[in-house]
Amino acid sequence: MFSHIMVGGNDINESKKFYDAVLGALGHAPGVIDPNGRCFYITEAGIFSISVPIDGKPAGPGNGSTVGFVAKNAAEADAWHAAGIANGGITCEDPPGVREGGGGQLYLAYLRDPAGNKICALQRM
Repeated sequence: MFSHIMVGGNDINESKKFYDAVLGALGHAPGVIDPNGRCFYITEAGIFSISVPIDGKPAGPGNGSTVGFVAKNAAEADAWHAAGIANGGITCEDPPGVREGGGGQLYLAYLRDPAGNKICALQRM
């Protein structure tokens, strides 16, 4: 359904360090910074990217927005969460764990990235 997701960042190098760690915990290669200063993580499933906002205003989180990343299992989601905390992220929501959703049980871990974007690692159980 999605071709790519782009979030705003105020310091691309700080954001790259954070996302290299959390996405690395999920088995993805480090991001690549293009000539325009944007950072891209390109996978077979789609593209995740970070950019300084083109309107010149500071990046900030979208109210009600969450970007979710697939975790293979709870241990991978926990490693993702720990990597995020160790690299400038802030935990949010409930602690990582099992939650009941409309589609059954999910293992979820939530973070805020350095720009305040809410992200999640999710394993469908």
